[in-house]
Amino acid sequence: MPIRQTTVSIVQCVPVDDDHPLRADELARAVGDRLEWVLELVEAGVIAPTAPEAPRAQWSFPSEALHGALQARRLQRDFDVGVDAAALIIDLQREVRRLRGLLGSR
Repeated sequence: MPIRQTTVSIVQCVPVDDDHPLRADELARAVGDRLEWVLELVEAGVIAPTAPEAPRAQWSFPSEALHGALQARRLQRDFDVGVDAAALIIDLQREVRRLRGLLGSR
């Protein structure tokens, strides 16, 4: 009789919200990059820690930072841009959405 093997994957999920912010290393892991890359995103203004005055080792990030980091990662992957260019593109996209919102409310 053949032996049957079963693979079981255990996934741990943690909500990312105001009550459960992401640490910098968790954010890096979530987007598949290094901690240094997350720090570059902060320096470029793509994301901001909840308490920027705290030591970097204690930084935590709101859920919006995950969205911003994923946007930057996609821009780098799809268009081979650097962090500064990704920051500029994201900023321009936000401005376009804001302006469209203003036009739509008229």
